[in-house]
Amino acid sequence: MEHEAHPWPGISGSRALVTGASSGLGAHFAQLLAAQGVHVFAAARRTDRVQALCDGIRDQGFQATPLELDVSSARAVEEALQGQVFDLVVNNAGVSHSCAALDLDADTLDRVIDTNVKGVFHVARATASAMRDAGQGGSIVNIASILGSRVSGHVAAYAASKGAVLQLTRALALEWARHGIRVNALSPGYIETEINRDFFATEQGQALIRRVPQRRLGQPQDLDGALMLLLSDLGRFITGADIAVDGGHLVSSL
Repeated sequence: MEHEAHPWPGISGSRALVTGASSGLGAHFAQLLAAQGVHVFAAARRTDRVQALCDGIRDQGFQATPLELDVSSARAVEEALQGQVFDLVVNNAGVSHSCAALDLDADTLDRVIDTNVKGVFHVARATASAMRDAGQGGSIVNIASILGSRVSGHVAAYAASKGAVLQLTRALALEWARHGIRVNALSPGYIETEINRDFFATEQGQALIRRVPQRRLGQPQDLDGALMLLLSDLGRFITGADIAVDGGHLVSSL
């Protein structure tokens, strides 16, 4: 998808790391930032997917570099990011899981927490450390979810992980403000991607959409304004915040 350029101050010419960039929102964010004149480092475990993404971005005349990255491993993160200094970080890598809490096994819980919580911390710590050592500030945006603030059935592990991301965001924002590093969260509601498109076309999916006050699914570009605000100098006095982009879902009646 091509993106129109917008005058977001402090964005053009910067270097950005986008994790979980092999598909969905991560790929969209990488394309969005590249179109703003950012050198994007698109990271994921699926190297073939990020390589194809970066090839497409470069074909449009923008800058993109693929990066193999397993965020669940602290050692892998340190090794992959060693020597790299980024101005912007979109901590997007994550996994979802749905089952009854009584059927949730320990291995699945570990997998969700290792990626969604520990992975966010590993990447944030490594990139913030490099920013501090380089004597520069930066902006880190952790992709959370409205399920970090309210819950639904059969998503205990995922909801717990996203709630932890919100608290982690606030804690890191407090500690790193003195270094000029801003840390914020972006909480999407129901956003249509290639992964969930078929589900939302079903009767059950349509029922979920009717619970959204705007009575529609969000599109990836609906997140652009909030993300760019948090990353750019327009948001230079915003840190420790969580912006929900959900069509009013969080404020809907119980």
